[in-house]
Amino acid sequence: MRAIIASPQGPSLTELSTPAPGRGQVLVRVRAAALNRIDLMMLTGHAHGSMGGAGIPLGLEWAGDVIEVGPGVDVWQVGDRVMSPSGGAFAERAVGPAGQLYRIPDGLSYSEAVGLPVALQTMHDAIATNGHLQPGQSVLIQGASSGVGLMALQIAKFLGAGLVIGSSTSPERRARLTEFGADLAIDTRDESWVDEVLAATQGNGVDLVVDQIAGSLVNLNMRATRILGRIVNVGRLGGMTGEFDFDLHALRRLTYVGVTFRTRSAEEVERINQRVTQDLWPALSEGKLRLPVDSVYPFEAFRGALERMRRNEHLGKIVLEMDAGARLRRNQQRR
Repeated sequence: MRAIIASPQGPSLTELSTPAPGRGQVLVRVRAAALNRIDLMMLTGHAHGSMGGAGIPLGLEWAGDVIEVGPGVDVWQVGDRVMSPSGGAFAERAVGPAGQLYRIPDGLSYSEAVGLPVALQTMHDAIATNGHLQPGQSVLIQGASSGVGLMALQIAKFLGAGLVIGSSTSPERRARLTEFGADLAIDTRDESWVDEVLAATQGNGVDLVVDQIAGSLVNLNMRATRILGRIVNVGRLGGMTGEFDFDLHALRRLTYVGVTFRTRSAEEVERINQRVTQDLWPALSEGKLRLPVDSVYPFEAFRGALERMRRNEHLGKIVLEMDAGARLRRNQQRR
């Protein structure tokens, strides 16, 4: 099978043996794969938890058709359309644990579905499980114009948030946040953004901050959170370290939680999958939770897709389609 692997020189397209599903696994024909920012870190062979490494297919998210089931699998059948965040996505075939798959809703294409799994499980875990959001509470999503950020806005609204605030430093992307559930969009480069949040919450601050930025925003986030509020740190795009005001943290009596999937066991991820399916499947099947597809690249044009991710110009998901190149060649031949 063809696969895009990491190497010290960067990503390359190569031939690998088709994997076989083991106990509790399924083999999938990959139809589409979605890019995530962590892919940029993994290009030269760095691992992300149990995923990645030199010679291993890149990519976290895939969508496709089940073509073989391993021993002990009875919840999936050959032909089922599925999506998963279980890695090895940039390849024509992928193996995934049966408990980490989601069924693709009817009417959703592979390219529309493929960007959903990481966003769904990351933000449901941050907002509902660790953030303990209650109906009517207020939420601030830092980094809301990313794919997972856009999903966070929608999940917060679906779970009954009263006020949803999203941040983006891009005026074009900030202007679109209301399409995905934001009641207020802020620019964290503007020194008055904390005052905006306080004004929108009657001077109290939000109940919950879901932070994908960290770095220099840590203390400002605490100022924007109400006493006894919660901050869930999901990402660190603004820096892995920063000054932390312990006195402010104590005065506001905040709960500050850090989360990552890199140190979770397969069993933990499967439990998250179950909670996502239980809480969000009705919204998914009714089309209430969606992510825009920013652009679609043929599998062979992966370098262009990765470069677009690197430039950070996109809104929504950048997708690799396995059959897009063949379709393009057929169309050219017809002409």
